[in-house]
Amino acid sequence: MAETTLEGTNRPRQERIFLVVVDETEEMRNALRYACRRAQRTQGRVALLYVIEPVEFQHWLGVGRMMEAEARAAAEQRMQTLAADVFSQTGTMPVVHIREGKRAEEVVQLIQEDPTVSTLVLGTATGSTNPGPLVSYLMSSLGRKIRVPLTLIPGELSVEEIDALT
Repeated sequence: MAETTLEGTNRPRQERIFLVVVDETEEMRNALRYACRRAQRTQGRVALLYVIEPVEFQHWLGVGRMMEAEARAAAEQRMQTLAADVFSQTGTMPVVHIREGKRAEEVVQLIQEDPTVSTLVLGTATGSTNPGPLVSYLMSSLGRKIRVPLTLIPGELSVEEIDALT
């Protein structure tokens, strides 16, 4: 298989990775659709990040561990479903990240640690003047630590409008 290089250099061209933060919102579905379409058109790839928020239940250690195990199993199931969706849209399997911690901090940390991530794709909340907690965080001074472009996809867009944009 021939290796693709940057024009005028002998360095390999880095694959474009579109990172989508997974949650249960409809706007995440829009961000995922956009990322899949862009990855497909640029011979790139989608990466999915699921962050398991820390369990605040400290009264009984055994119950807390059981809740963590259930959250991990739910995260893995969700990622399997979304990975199949990404594959059906792009023809490639996504890069999958499951982390534990605070969502916004884990997004910034992953981007700082992983040089392959080239774009962060987020959906904005529908029907609100607030774009959502993650978008707000990343637009704040702490969020400026990310070294990649941030693409915001309006939550109100239809599938057809997203496809037309990409």
